[in-house]
Amino acid sequence: MNLMHASRARSLVFPLLLLVLAGCRTQDFPTYPPDYREYVYVTNGGSGTVTVIDAVNLRIDREIAVGQRPVAVAASRTRNEVYVVNSGPSEGQGSLSVLNAESNTVAATIPLQRQPVSIDIGPHDDLAYIANAASNTISVVDLKARRQVATLASGEEPVKARISPDGKSLVVPNRAAGSVTILDPAARSVRAVFENCPGASDAVILPDSTKAFAACSAGHQIMAIALAHSKFHPNQPDRLEALLDVGRAPVQLALKPDGGELFVANSLSDNISEVVTGTDDVGGAYMIGDDPVRGLVSANNALLYVANLHSQYVTIYAIDDGRRAGAIHVGDGPSAMAFSAAGHLLFVVDTRSADVAVARLSNRSLFTILPTGRAPNAIAGKAFRLP
Repeated sequence: MNLMHASRARSLVFPLLLLVLAGCRTQDFPTYPPDYREYVYVTNGGSGTVTVIDAVNLRIDREIAVGQRPVAVAASRTRNEVYVVNSGPSEGQGSLSVLNAESNTVAATIPLQRQPVSIDIGPHDDLAYIANAASNTISVVDLKARRQVATLASGEEPVKARISPDGKSLVVPNRAAGSVTILDPAARSVRAVFENCPGASDAVILPDSTKAFAACSAGHQIMAIALAHSKFHPNQPDRLEALLDVGRAPVQLALKPDGGELFVANSLSDNISEVVTGTDDVGGAYMIGDDPVRGLVSANNALLYVANLHSQYVTIYAIDDGRRAGAIHVGDGPSAMAFSAAGHLLFVVDTRSADVAVARLSNRSLFTILPTGRAPNAIAGKAFRLP
Protein backbone atom coordinates (compact mmCIF):
# COMPACT_ATOMS: atom_id res chain seq x y z
CA MET A 1 0.00 0.00 0.00
CA ASN A 2 2.78 2.44 0.92
CA LEU A 3 4.72 1.49 -2.19
CA MET A 4 1.65 2.13 -4.33
CA HIS A 5 1.10 5.57 -2.81
CA ALA A 6 4.80 6.39 -3.25
CA SER A 7 4.69 5.32 -6.89
CA ARG A 8 1.59 7.42 -7.56
CA ALA A 9 3.19 10.39 -5.82
CA ARG A 10 6.31 10.07 -7.97
CA SER A 11 4.16 9.86 -11.10
CA LEU A 12 2.54 13.18 -10.18
CA VAL A 13 5.74 14.93 -9.07
CA PHE A 14 7.83 14.01 -12.12
CA PRO A 15 5.59 15.73 -14.75
CA LEU A 16 5.34 18.73 -12.44
CA LEU A 17 9.15 18.87 -12.21
CA LEU A 18 9.42 18.66 -15.99
CA LEU A 19 6.93 21.51 -16.32
CA VAL A 20 8.95 23.66 -13.91
CA LEU A 21 12.20 22.89 -15.72
CA ALA A 22 10.59 23.58 -19.07
CA GLY A 23 9.38 26.93 -17.77
CA CYS A 24 12.89 27.81 -16.60
CA ARG A 25 14.36 26.77 -19.91
CA THR A 26 11.82 28.84 -21.86
CA GLN A 27 12.75 31.84 -19.79
CA ASP A 28 16.50 31.28 -20.06
CA PHE A 29 16.59 30.08 -23.67
CA PRO A 30 13.89 31.54 -25.93
CA THR A 31 11.96 29.40 -28.39
CA TYR A 32 12.84 30.51 -31.91
CA PRO A 33 10.85 30.12 -35.14
CA PRO A 34 12.36 27.76 -37.75
CA ASP A 35 13.55 30.60 -39.99
CA TYR A 36 15.35 32.49 -37.19
CA ARG A 37 19.12 32.71 -37.29
CA GLU A 38 21.54 34.31 -34.87
CA TYR A 39 25.32 34.22 -35.08
CA VAL A 40 28.19 35.71 -33.09
CA TYR A 41 31.35 36.65 -34.98
CA VAL A 42 34.76 36.68 -33.29
CA THR A 43 37.85 38.05 -35.04
CA ASN A 44 41.05 36.05 -34.52
CA GLY A 45 43.99 38.42 -34.99
CA GLY A 46 46.60 35.67 -34.93
CA SER A 47 44.81 33.30 -37.31
CA GLY A 48 43.46 35.60 -40.01
CA THR A 49 40.04 34.10 -39.43
CA VAL A 50 36.60 34.77 -37.96
CA THR A 51 35.01 32.17 -35.69
CA VAL A 52 31.25 31.96 -36.26
CA ILE A 53 29.17 30.82 -33.28
CA ASP A 54 25.60 29.58 -33.73
CA ALA A 55 23.94 31.56 -30.92
CA VAL A 56 20.71 29.54 -31.12
CA ASN A 57 22.27 26.09 -30.64
CA LEU A 58 25.40 27.40 -28.85
CA ARG A 59 27.99 25.65 -30.96
CA ILE A 60 30.70 26.56 -33.46
CA ASP A 61 29.22 26.99 -36.91
CA ARG A 62 32.50 27.45 -38.82
CA GLU A 63 35.72 29.41 -39.13
CA ILE A 64 36.03 31.82 -42.06
CA ALA A 65 39.35 32.88 -43.57
CA VAL A 66 39.48 36.66 -44.01
CA GLY A 67 42.47 39.03 -44.33
CA GLN A 68 45.61 39.39 -42.23
CA ARG A 69 45.19 40.44 -38.60
CA PRO A 70 41.44 40.99 -38.30
CA VAL A 71 40.91 43.44 -35.43
CA ALA A 72 37.34 44.77 -35.55
CA VAL A 73 33.87 43.61 -36.58
CA ALA A 74 30.42 45.18 -36.96
CA ALA A 75 27.05 43.97 -38.21
CA SER A 76 24.66 45.72 -40.58
CA ARG A 77 21.33 46.72 -39.07
CA THR A 78 19.33 46.35 -42.29
CA ARG A 79 21.20 43.80 -44.41
CA ASN A 80 22.29 40.30 -43.52
CA GLU A 81 25.94 41.31 -43.65
CA VAL A 82 28.86 41.51 -41.25
CA TYR A 83 31.98 43.66 -41.80
CA VAL A 84 35.47 42.62 -40.66
CA VAL A 85 38.39 45.06 -40.53
CA ASN A 86 41.69 43.40 -41.43
CA SER A 87 44.66 45.44 -40.22
CA GLY A 88 46.96 43.71 -42.72
CA PRO A 89 50.76 43.45 -42.59
CA SER A 90 52.51 45.98 -40.35
CA GLU A 91 53.64 48.18 -43.25
CA GLY A 92 51.05 47.20 -45.82
CA GLN A 93 47.49 47.84 -46.87
CA GLY A 94 44.50 46.64 -44.87
CA SER A 95 41.09 45.56 -46.09
CA LEU A 96 37.43 45.16 -45.20
CA SER A 97 35.88 41.71 -45.57
CA VAL A 98 32.13 41.64 -46.21
CA LEU A 99 30.51 38.47 -44.86
CA ASN A 100 27.16 37.12 -46.06
CA ALA A 101 25.46 36.20 -42.77
CA GLU A 102 22.98 33.83 -44.44
CA SER A 103 25.71 31.60 -45.87
CA ASN A 104 28.59 32.74 -43.61
CA THR A 105 30.92 33.21 -46.55
CA VAL A 106 33.06 36.11 -47.77
CA ALA A 107 30.97 38.13 -50.24
CA ALA A 108 33.55 40.85 -51.01
CA THR A 109 36.92 42.27 -49.99
CA ILE A 110 37.42 46.05 -50.10
CA PRO A 111 40.95 47.52 -50.07
CA LEU A 112 41.64 50.14 -47.41
CA GLN A 113 44.65 52.15 -46.32
CA ARG A 114 47.42 51.26 -43.88
CA GLN A 115 46.57 49.59 -40.60
CA PRO A 116 42.80 50.04 -40.27
CA VAL A 117 41.81 49.35 -36.66
CA SER A 118 38.13 50.15 -36.10
CA ILE A 119 34.74 50.49 -37.82
CA ASP A 120 31.53 52.40 -37.19
CA ILE A 121 28.45 52.29 -39.41
CA GLY A 122 26.43 55.39 -40.29
CA PRO A 123 22.82 55.90 -39.16
CA HIS A 124 21.41 55.00 -42.59
CA ASP A 125 23.44 51.76 -42.70
CA ASP A 126 24.95 52.76 -46.04
CA LEU A 127 28.39 54.10 -45.08
CA ALA A 128 31.14 52.77 -42.85
CA TYR A 129 33.84 54.89 -41.22
CA ILE A 130 37.15 53.13 -40.64
CA ALA A 131 40.14 54.57 -38.78
CA ASN A 132 43.48 53.89 -40.51
CA ALA A 133 46.06 54.18 -37.72
CA ALA A 134 49.19 54.13 -39.90
CA SER A 135 47.78 56.43 -42.61
CA ASN A 136 46.35 59.10 -40.29
CA THR A 137 43.09 58.96 -42.23
CA ILE A 138 39.50 57.81 -42.03
CA SER A 139 38.18 55.66 -44.87
CA VAL A 140 34.57 56.23 -45.92
CA VAL A 141 33.23 53.03 -47.46
CA ASP A 142 30.01 52.71 -49.46
CA LEU A 143 28.73 49.37 -48.15
CA LYS A 144 26.26 48.83 -51.00
CA ALA A 145 28.69 49.71 -53.77
CA ARG A 146 31.46 47.79 -51.95
CA ARG A 147 34.13 50.45 -52.39
CA GLN A 148 35.99 53.21 -50.59
CA VAL A 149 34.51 56.54 -51.67
CA ALA A 150 36.58 59.03 -49.64
CA THR A 151 39.46 59.42 -47.22
CA LEU A 152 39.33 62.07 -44.52
CA ALA A 153 42.34 63.58 -42.77
CA SER A 154 42.69 63.07 -39.03
CA GLY A 155 45.42 63.45 -36.43
CA GLU A 156 48.32 61.08 -35.90
CA GLU A 157 47.27 57.46 -35.27
CA PRO A 158 43.47 57.59 -35.23
CA VAL A 159 42.15 54.60 -33.29
CA LYS A 160 38.39 55.12 -33.52
CA ALA A 161 35.94 56.94 -35.79
CA ARG A 162 32.55 57.41 -34.11
CA ILE A 163 29.67 58.74 -36.19
CA SER A 164 26.89 60.59 -34.34
CA PRO A 165 23.34 59.15 -34.46
CA ASP A 166 22.21 62.12 -36.59
CA GLY A 167 25.11 61.56 -39.00
CA LYS A 168 26.38 65.15 -38.69
CA SER A 169 29.54 64.64 -36.61
CA LEU A 170 32.46 62.23 -36.79
CA VAL A 171 34.55 62.05 -33.61
CA VAL A 172 38.10 60.70 -33.95
CA PRO A 173 40.49 60.09 -31.02
CA ASN A 174 44.10 60.24 -32.22
CA ARG A 175 46.35 58.21 -29.92
CA ALA A 176 49.82 59.40 -30.97
CA ALA A 177 48.74 63.03 -31.42
CA GLY A 178 46.97 63.11 -28.05
CA SER A 179 44.03 64.88 -29.65
CA VAL A 180 40.42 64.52 -30.73
CA THR A 181 39.39 65.55 -34.25
CA ILE A 182 35.79 66.50 -35.09
CA LEU A 183 34.95 65.99 -38.77
CA ASP A 184 31.96 67.07 -40.83
CA PRO A 185 30.96 63.89 -42.72
CA ALA A 186 28.88 65.76 -45.33
CA ALA A 187 31.54 68.35 -46.15
CA ARG A 188 34.30 65.76 -45.56
CA SER A 189 36.36 68.34 -43.74
CA VAL A 190 37.86 68.98 -40.31
CA ARG A 191 35.60 71.08 -38.09
CA ALA A 192 37.67 71.24 -34.90
CA VAL A 193 40.69 69.74 -33.14
CA PHE A 194 41.01 69.46 -29.37
CA GLU A 195 44.49 68.92 -27.95
CA ASN A 196 45.66 67.75 -24.51
CA CYS A 197 44.12 64.30 -24.56
CA PRO A 198 47.21 62.08 -24.14
CA GLY A 199 46.80 58.58 -25.49
CA ALA A 200 43.30 59.29 -26.84
CA SER A 201 41.76 55.82 -27.11
CA ASP A 202 37.97 55.79 -27.25
CA ALA A 203 34.93 58.00 -27.82
CA VAL A 204 31.17 57.81 -27.34
CA ILE A 205 28.40 60.13 -28.53
CA LEU A 206 25.10 60.74 -26.76
CA PRO A 207 21.91 59.43 -28.43
CA ASP A 208 20.72 62.99 -29.13
CA SER A 209 24.06 63.81 -30.88
CA THR A 210 24.70 66.85 -28.67
CA LYS A 211 27.85 65.75 -26.90
CA ALA A 212 30.85 63.44 -27.22
CA PHE A 213 33.19 62.06 -24.59
CA ALA A 214 36.75 60.92 -25.32
CA ALA A 215 39.07 58.85 -23.14
CA CYS A 216 42.64 60.07 -22.62
CA SER A 217 44.23 56.74 -21.74
CA ALA A 218 47.80 57.97 -21.11
CA GLY A 219 46.54 60.18 -18.29
CA HIS A 220 43.63 60.26 -15.88
CA GLN A 221 40.99 62.35 -17.65
CA ILE A 222 38.22 62.20 -20.21
CA MET A 223 37.07 65.04 -22.48
CA ALA A 224 33.48 66.30 -22.70
CA ILE A 225 32.88 68.02 -26.07
CA ALA A 226 29.70 69.86 -27.06
CA LEU A 227 29.03 69.12 -30.72
CA ALA A 228 28.00 71.68 -33.34
CA HIS A 229 25.23 71.16 -35.90
CA SER A 230 23.01 69.24 -33.48
CA LYS A 231 19.36 70.25 -33.23
CA PHE A 232 20.04 71.81 -29.83
CA HIS A 233 23.23 73.68 -30.89
CA PRO A 234 22.57 74.55 -34.56
CA ASN A 235 24.62 77.77 -34.61
CA GLN A 236 27.32 77.00 -32.05
CA PRO A 237 30.80 75.70 -32.83
CA ASP A 238 32.22 72.52 -31.37
CA ARG A 239 33.62 73.37 -27.95
CA LEU A 240 35.39 71.71 -25.07
CA GLU A 241 33.04 71.62 -22.09
CA ALA A 242 35.31 70.01 -19.52
CA LEU A 243 38.25 67.78 -18.75
CA LEU A 244 36.99 65.32 -16.13
CA ASP A 245 39.30 63.62 -13.64
CA VAL A 246 38.74 59.87 -13.48
CA GLY A 247 41.12 56.97 -12.70
CA ARG A 248 44.51 56.09 -14.19
CA ALA A 249 44.60 54.91 -17.80
CA PRO A 250 40.95 55.34 -18.82
CA VAL A 251 40.91 53.03 -21.84
CA GLN A 252 37.23 52.56 -22.70
CA LEU A 253 33.87 54.27 -22.27
CA ALA A 254 30.57 52.41 -21.84
CA LEU A 255 27.42 54.49 -22.37
CA LYS A 256 24.02 53.59 -20.98
CA PRO A 257 21.47 53.08 -23.78
CA ASP A 258 19.47 56.04 -22.46
CA GLY A 259 22.61 58.22 -22.54
CA GLY A 260 22.21 59.45 -18.97
CA GLU A 261 25.46 58.06 -17.61
CA LEU A 262 28.69 56.62 -18.90
CA PHE A 263 31.22 54.37 -17.22
CA VAL A 264 34.97 54.69 -17.61
CA ALA A 265 37.18 51.59 -17.45
CA ASN A 266 40.31 52.78 -15.61
CA SER A 267 42.82 50.10 -16.49
CA LEU A 268 45.63 50.97 -14.07
CA SER A 269 43.35 51.92 -11.16
CA ASP A 270 41.39 48.65 -11.27
CA ASN A 271 38.19 50.64 -10.99
CA ILE A 272 35.41 52.31 -12.95
CA SER A 273 34.30 55.93 -12.82
CA GLU A 274 30.65 56.90 -13.18
CA VAL A 275 29.93 60.11 -15.11
CA VAL A 276 26.61 61.96 -15.34
CA THR A 277 26.58 63.02 -18.97
CA GLY A 278 24.18 65.93 -18.67
CA THR A 279 26.19 67.78 -16.03
CA ASP A 280 29.71 66.37 -16.62
CA ASP A 281 29.85 65.32 -12.97
CA VAL A 282 32.01 62.36 -11.93
CA GLY A 283 29.79 60.53 -9.49
CA GLY A 284 32.46 58.31 -7.97
CA ALA A 285 34.97 55.54 -8.53
CA TYR A 286 34.32 51.90 -7.67
CA MET A 287 36.85 49.07 -7.35
CA ILE A 288 35.84 46.53 -9.96
CA GLY A 289 38.60 44.05 -10.89
CA ASP A 290 42.12 43.44 -12.17
CA ASP A 291 42.72 45.66 -15.23
CA PRO A 292 39.21 46.56 -16.42
CA VAL A 293 39.29 47.12 -20.18
CA ARG A 294 35.73 46.84 -21.44
CA GLY A 295 32.28 47.70 -20.13
CA LEU A 296 28.86 46.83 -21.52
CA VAL A 297 25.53 48.11 -20.17
CA SER A 298 22.37 46.00 -20.30
CA ALA A 299 19.49 47.14 -22.49
CA ASN A 300 17.40 48.07 -19.45
CA ASN A 301 20.15 50.43 -18.15
CA ALA A 302 20.36 48.46 -14.88
CA LEU A 303 23.62 46.50 -14.99
CA LEU A 304 27.16 47.13 -16.15
CA TYR A 305 29.31 44.14 -17.11
CA VAL A 306 33.07 44.76 -16.92
CA ALA A 307 35.75 42.55 -18.49
CA ASN A 308 38.92 42.46 -16.37
CA LEU A 309 41.83 41.57 -18.64
CA HIS A 310 44.28 40.34 -15.99
CA SER A 311 41.80 37.92 -14.46
CA GLN A 312 39.25 35.28 -15.35
CA TYR A 313 36.24 37.33 -14.33
CA VAL A 314 33.55 39.62 -15.64
CA THR A 315 32.33 41.83 -12.81
CA ILE A 316 28.70 42.89 -12.54
CA TYR A 317 27.92 46.40 -11.25
CA ALA A 318 24.37 47.38 -10.23
CA ILE A 319 23.99 50.92 -11.54
CA ASP A 320 21.05 52.15 -9.44
CA ASP A 321 22.46 50.65 -6.24
CA GLY A 322 26.01 51.85 -6.94
CA ARG A 323 27.66 48.58 -5.93
CA ARG A 324 29.16 45.35 -7.21
CA ALA A 325 26.50 42.72 -7.75
CA GLY A 326 28.66 39.66 -8.34
CA ALA A 327 31.05 38.24 -10.91
CA ILE A 328 31.06 35.56 -13.59
CA HIS A 329 34.02 33.19 -13.89
CA VAL A 330 34.95 33.03 -17.58
CA GLY A 331 38.17 32.18 -19.45
CA ASP A 332 41.59 33.78 -19.15
CA GLY A 333 41.92 37.41 -20.23
CA PRO A 334 38.36 38.61 -20.91
CA SER A 335 38.61 41.56 -23.29
CA ALA A 336 35.46 41.99 -25.42
CA MET A 337 31.77 41.23 -24.91
CA ALA A 338 28.42 41.06 -26.69
CA PHE A 339 24.86 40.30 -25.60
CA SER A 340 22.61 37.88 -27.43
CA ALA A 341 19.73 39.54 -29.28
CA ALA A 342 17.24 38.45 -26.59
CA GLY A 343 19.58 39.66 -23.84
CA HIS A 344 19.66 36.32 -22.01
CA LEU A 345 23.28 35.46 -22.82
CA LEU A 346 26.61 37.24 -22.58
CA PHE A 347 29.42 36.21 -24.94
CA VAL A 348 32.89 37.01 -23.60
CA VAL A 349 36.08 36.91 -25.68
CA ASP A 350 38.97 35.50 -23.64
CA THR A 351 42.18 36.71 -25.26
CA ARG A 352 44.71 34.55 -23.44
CA SER A 353 42.82 31.25 -23.38
CA ALA A 354 41.62 31.77 -26.99
CA ASP A 355 37.97 30.99 -26.41
CA VAL A 356 34.54 32.51 -25.92
CA ALA A 357 32.72 32.07 -22.63
CA VAL A 358 28.92 31.95 -22.81
CA ALA A 359 27.23 33.12 -19.61
CA ARG A 360 23.56 32.81 -18.65
CA LEU A 361 22.44 36.16 -17.28
CA SER A 362 19.38 34.81 -15.47
CA ASN A 363 21.58 33.15 -12.85
CA ARG A 364 24.85 34.97 -13.70
CA SER A 365 26.78 31.79 -14.33
CA LEU A 366 29.03 30.27 -16.97
CA PHE A 367 27.07 28.02 -19.35
CA THR A 368 29.76 26.83 -21.76
CA ILE A 369 33.10 27.73 -23.34
CA LEU A 370 33.73 27.51 -27.10
CA PRO A 371 37.16 27.57 -28.79
CA THR A 372 38.28 30.29 -31.22
CA GLY A 373 41.34 30.88 -33.37
CA ARG A 374 44.55 32.50 -32.14
CA ALA A 375 44.46 35.89 -30.39
CA PRO A 376 40.70 36.62 -30.50
CA ASN A 377 40.07 40.33 -30.04
CA ALA A 378 36.63 41.60 -31.13
CA ILE A 379 33.05 40.38 -31.26
CA ALA A 380 29.68 41.26 -32.81
CA GLY A 381 26.31 39.55 -33.13
CA LYS A 382 23.80 39.37 -35.96
CA ALA A 383 20.22 38.11 -35.67
CA PHE A 384 17.77 37.82 -38.58
CA ARG A 385 14.94 35.90 -40.20
CA LEU A 386 15.61 34.09 -43.45
CA PRO A 387 13.90 35.72 -46.44
